[in-house]
Formats: sequence, C-alpha cells, structure tokens
Amino acid sequence: MPTFDLRDKIWTMDQFYNKIVLVTGSGRGIGREIALHFAREGADVIVNFFRNRQPAEETAVAIRKLGRQALVVKANMGDLDHIDRLYDEIESAFSGLDYLIHNAASGYNRPAMQQKPRGWEWTMNINARSLLFGAQRAASLMEKRGGGAIVAISSLGSVRVLPDYVSVGASKAALESLVRYLGVELAPKNIVVNAVSPGVTLTDALSHFETFRQDDGAWIKEAAADTPNGRLCTPADVAQVVAFLCSPAAQMICGQTIVMDGGHSLLAQ
Repeated sequence: MPTFDLRDKIWTMDQFYNKIVLVTGSGRGIGREIALHFAREGADVIVNFFRNRQPAEETAVAIRKLGRQALVVKANMGDLDHIDRLYDEIESAFSGLDYLIHNAASGYNRPAMQQKPRGWEWTMNINARSLLFGAQRAASLMEKRGGGAIVAISSLGSVRVLPDYVSVGASKAALESLVRYLGVELAPKNIVVNAVSPGVTLTDALSHFETFRQDDGAWIKEAAADTPNGRLCTPADVAQVVAFLCSPAAQMICGQTIVMDGGHSLLAQ
C-alpha cells in the first residue's frame, strides 16, 4: 500500500514562490495585509479595488518592492460584467490562478425595518453573489495550474445578531453556505475552499459603525478586555490564517469556517 508521510506536507516559507493570488478589496485593511503577506512569501498578486485607486496602487508599489509582480484591476464585485473583466485580465496577464481570497465587502448598516431593496441587493451581490460567480471563473484558471484554494472572509454577524448589521450578516451567512457547497464540489478538482471569520478587527472599517463613532472607540477597549486572550484580532492575524488555509497543510480542511476571535464568542454574554 502507498504510504503517507506528513513531512511531505510541511509548510515551508517559500511554498508560495511564483504562485498567483487574487485578493479582492486589497487596497486597505485586511485585504492589503493579506496581499502583502503573500508577496512576502513569494507570490505575485492581483490587487483589486473599486472606488479608491490610490491605496490599491500603494499596495502594488509595496508588493513590487518585495520583488514580486502586482497587477492592479478596478472592478466592482457586485457587477457580473466587472467580475468577468477582472478574470479576463488575470488570464491575459498570468494565464492561470492559484488562490482567490474573497475579501471585498460592503453593506448598509441600519436596522432591519429600515433596510431598502437597493441596499440589500448591493450588499448581497458584493459580499455573497460575487463569491459564487468569481469561483466559477477562478476554478477554471486554477485547474490549469493543478488546483488551488479559495478563502472567503466572513464575520461573526453571520451567526450572531449585531447592531444594524442585518444585510451584512445575512450576506455573510450566505457566503458561509456557499463555502460549504463550493468546498464539496471543487475538492475533486484539487481546489480547497474555506472561510475565515475574524472577530472585531482593528481596521479603518470600524469607523463605519455608529457605536464606534458615538463613544470614540471605547467599546473597542471593552471588547479587548472581554476577550480571553486579552486583545483584538489584527489584519496580520487574519493574513496568517488565510495563508495557512492555502497551504498544503490545510488540504484536508474542506468547506469550513474558521472563527478567530480570541475566544470572545465562546463566552456567555
């Protein structure tokens, strides 16, 4: 019988050398840190943005300083034509793809009774629908390179009720469901699909929440104090887990959502 040696799967620092990774929404915050993390480990990166080009170009400059290629592509993940154009550019520039990091997200933060159809559709299309149709294009490019990995960034709002978070929470719940279905369907193609669900993460996106603006971020300190490991998640924390899920060591993790919040969600509130 064939034998399996775990040493064949050891995660080496150069495992991403000459790999190609798309990080959607990678101009700022978590997306930027993920893009830079892969570049530091040898990957070439497609930097995606929609509204603000300057941060995306700055991310690309930082990647090139690390000696890696960076392709900047403007695309609205809520628009199917934009998604097709994004993948057309990737195929033209690189001919294939190894990893898709589905990070771009948006939403209208307001109570359920104040949600509008346009805001609902906007949120669902960018956060969830784009994963499905992006994965369709990504999978065909990954097959050309023998397989790959897809990692989606979720949030605890997918399973818990957060203030004014109904549209985003519902979209993240849909995203996690898609991860399960895609994980099963793409596994025979040697494509691993999983999600990462960080807790409160220290990025500029926190300024979009009314609670943060009202108390000048005091609740951030309270959240850290209520977290068993004593601090909040950082973009670097997220990037390391995302990279692990793209590594050979994670090959048997299929369709899972990895919660990384320092144990905060385990406590009775």
